[in-house]
Amino acid sequence: IPLMLGGVIMFLMYTWREGSRLLSEKTRLSEVPLQGLVDSLERRPPGSVPGTAVFFTSDPDSAPTALLHSLKHYKVLHERNVILTIRASNLPTVSDAEKWKLETMSDRFSRLQATFGYMETPHVPRVLALAGNGGWKFDMMTTSFFLSRRNVRASKYQGMPMWQDKIFIAMARNANDASNYFRLPPGRVVEVGSQITV
Repeated sequence: IPLMLGGVIMFLMYTWREGSRLLSEKTRLSEVPLQGLVDSLERRPPGSVPGTAVFFTSDPDSAPTALLHSLKHYKVLHERNVILTIRASNLPTVSDAEKWKLETMSDRFSRLQATFGYMETPHVPRVLALAGNGGWKFDMMTTSFFLSRRNVRASKYQGMPMWQDKIFIAMARNANDASNYFRLPPGRVVEVGSQITV
């Protein structure tokens, strides 16, 4: 029984890792270089709305899916747009001074890297407040957080076997909600969905 339970746990871990890899590869196919997009928007700027938009991404060099969908459907940009990447440190905790690193890309775009220790729970509003203390203008009441929500579909023609795809999809649906995990204020979160087949 212990060996059987260990085997089931190992299989679930493998399924999660392989499914996440396939999902990441599919997402990368639809992404565009962030700097190219910023340059294009600087040449032909869309309409502007007041406030700050924070877009989450795992790749700071690619435009987040939520940003692309926001431009496609709303055809406007906020006055300030922050591309946020969360990094995990090899240290248990990270000092406040090392928790954030801000890079200005243009008048309307900045790239922010937030780093947390492996013993810390990511607290994004606190990092933004730290960046605000460092000179960046930040007001929580005028900030919206844009998250990409991916609706994963199974496919028998690619990736893992169909039954394994369904196990991964069930695990993904039960994963911790990103807005809760990053401690985002519920009234300031916008989720933009897209469908991906694995």
